[in-house]
Amino acid sequence: MPLKTIKTDTADMLTLEWVLHVQNYRLALDKNRCVSCQICSLACPKEAIKTEKQPKKQGEKAQKAKIDFDLAKCNFCGICDVTCPYGAIKVTLDGKHLLSVVEKKSFPQLIRDIKVNPDKYPSSWETREKLCPLDLIKIASTGSNAQIEVDTEHCPCCRVCETTLPTGVMQVKKFLNGKISINTEKCPENCTDCIDVCPITGALYLSSEKVRANEAFCVYCGACKIVCPVDDALEFKRTRVSHTPVKSGAWNKALERLTSPVEMTKELKTKGSMKARDSVKKRVMLKEN
Repeated sequence: MPLKTIKTDTADMLTLEWVLHVQNYRLALDKNRCVSCQICSLACPKEAIKTEKQPKKQGEKAQKAKIDFDLAKCNFCGICDVTCPYGAIKVTLDGKHLLSVVEKKSFPQLIRDIKVNPDKYPSSWETREKLCPLDLIKIASTGSNAQIEVDTEHCPCCRVCETTLPTGVMQVKKFLNGKISINTEKCPENCTDCIDVCPITGALYLSSEKVRANEAFCVYCGACKIVCPVDDALEFKRTRVSHTPVKSGAWNKALERLTSPVEMTKELKTKGSMKARDSVKKRVMLKEN
């Protein structure tokens, strides 16, 4: 047991700490990066994270939900850190970023497949709009050379940059895939709560005074679903998570909570087929030897 436990909650940061004899565990939630999407609370095996919808004040925009951590339940495993699409959570041990669930191979890492091709950036091209909705891309162009820096640690892979930059400069694959649809008949009149909290510009937009979804940019984080005032007005589900290979019951349970049962079954069947194929290969090699 820790000698001391500390919880600090400020406007910008929420931190939890375990102070032991020779070690110090720390969890930090950057509130400016957090979009209150609920993914961390779904993945947490200890149910130590709670998401609370905030009341909307008349005449004001909807506010993102409030995220809180229960220090008595948290064991600093790092699953929330691994699964956060926006890199808003960091778990450290003695100041070093260390994820025990990844080190022990009991949990995968999300695959952020982001390719930058500076050679395809025209020297005459001038930026005319915001390149990234989260300001994660910086470009320094000197003559025919372009230096493009992408903050991949905090990138949710929305693919907006593929359209704001010249063709081929950025190539991004989503690590969260899913389906989202708006039932315009049930969507309340003049309601834009989902748009108010969506961190990705253009993923949700107004057309004919009704909210529409653009799945090309949606990262399926779920922040919109939490604030929607009508249960069936916004249908949302995750169908696939791109991650490094892992064989783990902890991941299977998290996957069950993050995706639909049907999609989880598909992944488990795929893993089972791969395991069977590997087993056959080993037997064939033994016979040949």
